[in-house]
Amino acid sequence: MTVDPNNPEVLVRVSTLAEATAIVTALSARGVEASTIGSYTAGFLAEAPGTVDVVVRQQDLVRAQGLLQELRDGTE
Repeated sequence: MTVDPNNPEVLVRVSTLAEATAIVTALSARGVEASTIGSYTAGFLAEAPGTVDVVVRQQDLVRAQGLLQELRDGTE
């Protein structure tokens, strides 16, 4: 069975849409296409907190992980 390199993979799960959007924007500026899933539930005020997933293509996952680490470390 072959794996489609365009399959979506979760890069990171965060608690706010603002954080997810910042990550997507930073990745996009570095040539990695990303999107968010779950922003509706993260913005919903309820007893159970929601999360937002930042999703990238499987073929970009390793590069996106490295870029995310650089962004978090402040080295980029």
